[in-house]
Amino acid sequence: MARWTMRLTAICIGVLFARSSPAQGDSRSVQERLGYPPGARLLVIHADDLGMAHSVNRATFEALEKGWISSSSILVPCPWFAEVAGFAREHPDFDLGVHLAVNSEWTGYRWGPVSPADAVASLVDKDGYLPLEETAVVSHAKPGEVERELRAQIDRARSAGIRLSHLDSHMATLFRSPALMNVYLRLGPAYNLPLLLERAGADRSAWALNGAQGDALVDRVVSLDAPGAPAAEWPAAYEKLLAPLPPGVYELIVHLAYDDDEMRGATWDHPNWGAAWRQADFDLVRSKRFRDFLRSQGFTLVKWKDLGRARTH
Repeated sequence: MARWTMRLTAICIGVLFARSSPAQGDSRSVQERLGYPPGARLLVIHADDLGMAHSVNRATFEALEKGWISSSSILVPCPWFAEVAGFAREHPDFDLGVHLAVNSEWTGYRWGPVSPADAVASLVDKDGYLPLEETAVVSHAKPGEVERELRAQIDRARSAGIRLSHLDSHMATLFRSPALMNVYLRLGPAYNLPLLLERAGADRSAWALNGAQGDALVDRVVSLDAPGAPAAEWPAAYEKLLAPLPPGVYELIVHLAYDDDEMRGATWDHPNWGAAWRQADFDLVRSKRFRDFLRSQGFTLVKWKDLGRARTH
């Protein structure tokens, strides 16, 4: 679950916030570097939390196969990772990244680290799980242990035969302190993978010296923040979110699953991002109305594998 406290375009601490200045003198936009005109609107429709549950996997697999979404990222520590690994080996061209996780946020459905618990003790709560809250990670986790765990997650995915397309952060936890952010920034070059970095974040100055200049491939990350909205209002809410976007590169984050017993059991005490929310997102991406809207607005769906080709170094 990417449990943002508000829409990612204005997260209270910002997402990644480094202004992008193309390296090696390449002043072309990301669109132009990928062969599109500068006025193009490129969109990654990205499903978080793959591997969290079988219900999430079923919906996300279908959405990838049908082309309703263009990308997803995997919660490697979760119980249904093995199913994702098998799917990825059968579909090596699908766009799959690692949803780097240092949280286990559902009160009745928890997971621990990939690393041995004693090797990442500052990341483990009293019950042996990754912490429930982002604030606990920021307050107590040692950056060296965070890096060890995140590398273990990436290594497990690669060892399982998954051809990774990118890295991003579960619950945005890695974006909540300079120390965690620096760990995140090291991982992209270490594995030669693009990172989810947002050019138009809320407070670029806070991270102006973090070394991410030139690495941001996405102008903005957008996600629906409509707790309690009835499912019938979902299409209009997403249309209102996307229609005003100017030319650029965007990632739309969705959370897909079925509103079934499994998801209701895992997410029963969360008003947002639970089973009904995820069913509504799934119904949205597979709807003809939404696909027609994207077409009428001139959005071009792209993958992180495409964006990776736009890196300037």
